[in-house]
Amino acid sequence: MSQEILNLEPKVIWKHFYSLTQIPRPSKKEGQIIEFVKEFGEKLGLETLVDAVGNVIIKKPATAGMENRKGIILQGHLDMVPQKNSDTAHDFEKDPIDAYVDGDWVTAKGTTLGSDNGMGVAAAMAVLEANDLAHGPVEALFTIDEETGMTGAENLQPGILDGDILLNMDSEDEGELYIGCAGGVDTEVKFHYQEEPVPTGTIAYKISVTGLKGGHSGLDIHLGKGNACLILNQTLKEINEKLDARLSAINAGSLRNAIPREAFASIVIPAAAEDELLDFIHEMHQKTAEAFKDIDPDLKITASKSNMPAFVIDADTEKKFYQAVADCPNGVIAFDKNMPDVVETSSNLAIIKSEDRVINIAILTRSAADNERDKAATAIADVFASKGAETAHHGAYPGWKPDVNSPILAAMKNVYNDHFGKVPEVKVIHAGLECGILGAIYPNWDMISFGPTIRFPHSPDEKVNIETVQKFWDFLVATLKHAPKK
Repeated sequence: MSQEILNLEPKVIWKHFYSLTQIPRPSKKEGQIIEFVKEFGEKLGLETLVDAVGNVIIKKPATAGMENRKGIILQGHLDMVPQKNSDTAHDFEKDPIDAYVDGDWVTAKGTTLGSDNGMGVAAAMAVLEANDLAHGPVEALFTIDEETGMTGAENLQPGILDGDILLNMDSEDEGELYIGCAGGVDTEVKFHYQEEPVPTGTIAYKISVTGLKGGHSGLDIHLGKGNACLILNQTLKEINEKLDARLSAINAGSLRNAIPREAFASIVIPAAAEDELLDFIHEMHQKTAEAFKDIDPDLKITASKSNMPAFVIDADTEKKFYQAVADCPNGVIAFDKNMPDVVETSSNLAIIKSEDRVINIAILTRSAADNERDKAATAIADVFASKGAETAHHGAYPGWKPDVNSPILAAMKNVYNDHFGKVPEVKVIHAGLECGILGAIYPNWDMISFGPTIRFPHSPDEKVNIETVQKFWDFLVATLKHAPKK
């Protein structure tokens, strides 16, 4: 771990971010970080509580002369996405993040950085700790499990918070204010298969798709990045058709909200077809690498000899599985009719894993319109159901409807213009911010989402721009100072 980030400005944020990198906090494993933040609030002598699901709430009174301002809730999530490169040895439940300065950015060695949403959490901690800021009543809401279900936000109780304005600090482009977001729903698919004896006269190979950059399945979905699940499926499908290959096991993708970067499968082929397999894999690699050369230049499709498996998946299920995955809508489904550059609806085929006679598939569908979200998810489920798979939807969460007449939006636009000489862009984000869920629980809240510039979240290439962290902090401090009066 490099401590050089402690020397970055503003030190009041970076010191807290450094502390966060030292505490394991993958989604659904937030026990250590919950206790850390709780102790932080208590040591400051501030009212601190942990609710029934693990959300931490810390309340700080208004500074002198600011008692007449509306209460502001500073909100961020404690968990982070645990993604690492396959050649990186890292246990997200035990090891600290190895963060370091790389030019104008802070990034991590071989893993996600946790700036999503460590930057928002660190900024809230800095406000709570500061004794030189002017602000009205402040409440910090640190939610859990944002990345794998938003269960912290969903289970927040009404009446526990007193403020009128929510500043969600989980956006990833400095100079932009977000006033709406996409909702989402998970689709779970199961292909039940029979185990069949390995055909005689065969040899075993491992097929690998590696080197893809991956990324956030909402923010990056329009970039046309390679999806390891789909690339592997197309490769396997063609090998099956050309060489009578048989599938034994598949392990592709790892997180529902990340574009899959790596995928692996175990197959057997007739021994006499070995040279044909190697020629085909070479051709497939060349063809696919050419298609993705600008966005995923390190893509590799390889075949390596492996141990003979104990069984193969029955031929009927294998063929139906390949065809269903090939037919599954993936990527951008529709753009917003009123904002042609904004993705309205998308899907991400995120995970495929075989285990205990079941091929499990996970797909996340997003949309700014709840009816379009449900329509797209139903169409996806129908593709798999038509091939005999079981399907189910779960974890649906609403989008956040934009309010262009928001008082805090008007105030923050003026503050930004006064400080930086330009009006910030106002946008809707194609990602699942907690604002949609929180706004349903507290319908009186006036909400904005903003943050520093973060690139490639949900992937080991994640990085945060150092200069924008200072601007983010200055903007937050000025917003607190100029918050609307009651």
